[in-house]
Amino acid sequence: MNTTLQTIRNVSGNPEYVLLPVEVYKNLKKNIDQMIVQCTLQEEYVDFKPSDFIKNKIALTRMKAKITQASLAEYLNVSQAYISKIENDEYEVTDKLFKKINEAIKKHFSKESLFSK
Repeated sequence: MNTTLQTIRNVSGNPEYVLLPVEVYKNLKKNIDQMIVQCTLQEEYVDFKPSDFIKNKIALTRMKAKITQASLAEYLNVSQAYISKIENDEYEVTDKLFKKINEAIKKHFSKESLFSK
């Protein structure tokens, strides 16, 4: 297959994305999946643990509950940007807000809780 790939550059002019034909993507994904299986069988594969990298308890709990910032924001009637700033420690989280977010996650999205270990 003779394919020309299209790149999308960022504002600095550096390549940031590559658009692939679906068939090329499927072949690459198949190869990657096979490599992961091989690594897993050889015990070289280390499972990604979000808690090793994400220190914000609200962000971690939201991700464990498999909900998006947008879904949580919609439920809380705030913007997704506000949730992002909370998760990036750009806003101080009051006890009231913490409890409101915890209840939203716990009652309306999953059994995860900010108080879970």
